[in-house]
Amino acid sequence: MTRAWTVPPGQDGIRLDDFVRRCLPHLSLRETRRAIEAGAFRVDQRLGKKGDRLCGGCVLALRGFPDLLAESPVPTRDLKVSILYEDDCLLALDKPAGVATHGFSGRETRALANYLAAIRPALVGVGGNRWEAGFVHRLDRDTSGIVLAAKDQEAFDHLRSQFRRARVRKKYWALVWGKAGSGGVIDDPLIHDPQDRRKMKLSGREGGRKRAAKRWKARTRFQTVAYSRGFSLLRVEMETGVTHQIRVHLAALGHPLVGDPLYARERPLPPALGRQFLHAFSLEFRHPRTGQQLIVESPLAAELREVLRGLRLPCP
Repeated sequence: MTRAWTVPPGQDGIRLDDFVRRCLPHLSLRETRRAIEAGAFRVDQRLGKKGDRLCGGCVLALRGFPDLLAESPVPTRDLKVSILYEDDCLLALDKPAGVATHGFSGRETRALANYLAAIRPALVGVGGNRWEAGFVHRLDRDTSGIVLAAKDQEAFDHLRSQFRRARVRKKYWALVWGKAGSGGVIDDPLIHDPQDRRKMKLSGREGGRKRAAKRWKARTRFQTVAYSRGFSLLRVEMETGVTHQIRVHLAALGHPLVGDPLYARERPLPPALGRQFLHAFSLEFRHPRTGQQLIVESPLAAELREVLRGLRLPCP
């Protein structure tokens, strides 16, 4: 499969990634740059490279990579996903660990959004961008539990507003290293880690950077349910919704999540656990149509129950 576009005469000097996005506006900048690095584009028969400047009359060609032409999530039915709640306005899915909530291009084919595109195709196009398929929030790939999707734009906007205004109660089960005490509140803002773009960190530790980093308010409550053999089982409530919030806050206390590949890399994994121990077990919010308070709950994932049994900790 080959697609080609010619650079108009008036666009001399345009960057390759900018022109690709004009030709394929459904791609994010990140996905565009990944595709260029993967060798997806040629300019006048030459392999396109990051930073290339194009001249009028140049021919940009895409050869192969049909996923880059997809403008919405590719339908995928073969995922083992349970529907926890559904009505004519919304639905809640029980996300397994190892599955993304949604991707950012057609290259992602096994996310929850792909599953929804197959079983509820009317949700494609609902949301803030074409890849969300109605999902009003996300969980990290290796976090299991409840993810909420809206069935129309009005419900999406209402639910997203509740999340942004901290009107949704989000509760998690977390297993951490060490004895975490009886509980507490962590109220430290977060920033992107300038040393590792995959990570977040507490604000106030920028190391003398010349320009202040963007800060996100973050507030996490936790209560210790049980302790055994060097591990604490926590019930966690996230009052805000910042990327990696629970993971960073607990690691900053000296009690990182068991199995966390970013914030507890130096710690060994206990037997039977191949993921981080974090499970979103409860969401409480107002129904966007009726205004009634609604609580959706998810049972603890089987592999996490097995870990707790091995540590002689109670299974919630």
